[in-house]
Formats: sequence, structure tokens, C-alpha cells
Amino acid sequence: MTYVVAEPCIGTKDHACVDVCPVECFYEGEDMLYIHPEECIDCGACVPECPVAAIFEESDVPEQWRDFIAKNAEPFKGGGELPKAPTREKWETQKQDPSSEAAKYYQKYPPKE
Repeated sequence: MTYVVAEPCIGTKDHACVDVCPVECFYEGEDMLYIHPEECIDCGACVPECPVAAIFEESDVPEQWRDFIAKNAEPFKGGGELPKAPTREKWETQKQDPSSEAAKYYQKYPPKE
């Protein structure tokens, strides 16, 4: 059973989860982070690190976010690839540059209040 990133990550992308993942299975999507379902070792280290409680074991994803199970798997089907997610420190540094992908992300997906 793998872990899944759900809707609360959209507009957050904190990256604290990336820092604690022992197998580096987090990937950078346009709107949120993704966990590669075949790389995740089900350790759960990422769950308590997520500041918005967006990470769930697949069997525990709340009903309103069940579609995120497929959304997490889709980018990796058929050999699809996303870029590896950077560490939180690197992401925070990138946010300071208005032309960076990190800064553009928060322009498109304003942080939730």
C-alpha cells in the first residue's frame, strides 16, 4: 500500500515531506507534489511532516479526495516522468527569485489561508 498526496497540497507545496523521505520518491508536479507509487516503501515518515495533512495511506484517503489516488499514479504510467522534487531549503530559495518555477507556482496557486 503506497502513500498518496491529496488536495490540501495544492497551493502549499511545503516540501518538508521531501526532506524526510528515505527513498526520494517525491516528484514535482505543476500543482502539487506526487509520490511515485512504485518507489514508495510505505514508511510513513512523510505523513507527520506535512503541514496541511495532505498525505494519506492509499486505503485511508478521505472520500472527497479518493480521485487523488489515480491522480498520483497517472504521471508515472507508461514510463512517464516528472522532475524529482527539490528539498525544502532549495524550494524556499527558489521562491525568492520572481522568475523561478517556485515563484510562478505561488502566483498561479496562491497559498491557502
